[in-house]
Amino acid sequence: MNLPGMDVAALERYLREQGIEVRGELRVDLISGGRSNLTFTAADDMSRWVVRRPPVSGLTPSAHDMAREYTVTDALQHSAVPVAATIAFDAEGAVLGAPMTIVEFVDGAVIRDQDDLAALSDEQVNAGVTELVRVLAELHAVDPAAVGLENFGRPAGFLTRQVNLWAAQWERVKTRDLADVAALHAALVDAVPPESAASIVHGDYRIDNTILDSADPGRVRAVVDWELSTLGDPLTDAALMCVYRTPIFDLVLGSRAAWTSHRMPAPDALAEAYATASGRDLGNWGFYLALANFKLGVIGEGITHRALHGSDAGSAAGQAAEATPEFMAAGLRALHVGRK
Repeated sequence: MNLPGMDVAALERYLREQGIEVRGELRVDLISGGRSNLTFTAADDMSRWVVRRPPVSGLTPSAHDMAREYTVTDALQHSAVPVAATIAFDAEGAVLGAPMTIVEFVDGAVIRDQDDLAALSDEQVNAGVTELVRVLAELHAVDPAAVGLENFGRPAGFLTRQVNLWAAQWERVKTRDLADVAALHAALVDAVPPESAASIVHGDYRIDNTILDSADPGRVRAVVDWELSTLGDPLTDAALMCVYRTPIFDLVLGSRAAWTSHRMPAPDALAEAYATASGRDLGNWGFYLALANFKLGVIGEGITHRALHGSDAGSAAGQAAEATPEFMAAGLRALHVGRK
């Protein structure tokens, strides 16, 4: 079977070079790919691993930073945040032609879409969400210096840089002009508050970026997909988690996402749960919600931009930008600018 981006023989040689015994035939399967990093399972007769590498086309180095993923996962090995055990990192891309991380396979349930969610009772859903929020609070409580991540990012000025970064990204990927984009950008520039704190942020936190215990969905076995992690303001993580609940986010993902289901708590309830679990004050919350909406609107536009240029997978990619006007309008409402 041909797996784009994978060389099974080279992977097996690399595992052996790392002192990892491969027993029997090494079998590799693609778990997911397309818009994000390619994720493979590799298994011999005794063990299973997860191999991650950037997509083979349409690379965005800052968004698919394998060193970032591996560094934060390795640093959190002995923290209160559940992560997969790290095995090896090919920073130079000598094995697969691109940087590659290898971690132990974590057995469990990944709740990606609403069909997956249907297998859980309401009680299990509530328990899972409670645990997701608790784990996010635990992440934000980790002292970066205590786990060797004091230089993992630049928390000072983080919010201003985020506003500028997503505005610049809009100019690169826009498929049309939208007045609300300029209006929201200007409003965000005027409203940037002082950072609430400095912590490790995941950057993409929701249920499908975790692995839940199959027998007990109220337990998170591992947080995954750390490619956007950095040091920054923890409230950006919390706000993005809440804005991901917007039903229009389905257009961005191209599926009926589990996290947008009506069975999940409302965004305000999620925010309150996070404030309780973390002990953090949600001051200037409207700004954080507006920034999250701005980011997701630009991401949706970018997916369609890449589809129009032939470098994105998925039949629904061309429709992702339909969500952009709604996210921008929601961002303006969060800041009470021009919309009610």
